[in-house]
Amino acid sequence: MTDTQAGWYDDGSGTMRWWDGQKWTDSVQPAPPREPGVAGMISRAQADAVSGAQPRPAPTGMSYVVLQVVLKEKFFGTGSGNLTELERAINAQAALGYRLHTISTASSGSTGFGGGDRIQATMVFEKLP
Repeated sequence: MTDTQAGWYDDGSGTMRWWDGQKWTDSVQPAPPREPGVAGMISRAQADAVSGAQPRPAPTGMSYVVLQVVLKEKFFGTGSGNLTELERAINAQAALGYRLHTISTASSGSTGFGGGDRIQATMVFEKLP
């Protein structure tokens, strides 16, 4: 989760927010116009993959935050690190005053030789009173 480089990312609300490499800052800017067609769809999917697991506050007036963490099973060896990655995401959101409400996972087939399986964890966090 903290491996993401500093930069401007969608914070989940449609606003571009500066990620300093460790946490979201208060610096925001409007999102750029969406690129049309397949190239735009690919760009948006890549941006969502980067920002999806970053801890963030709920949008104004809302009590829930949804985060997605893409995990990968090792094809060879042991120790995928998936539990550690989930633990980091949950603890980072808890530090912002949220508790894990719901978690679900989905799995897709192998991404090829040596690629292992892809698992996506979707977590719903509830703002603590």
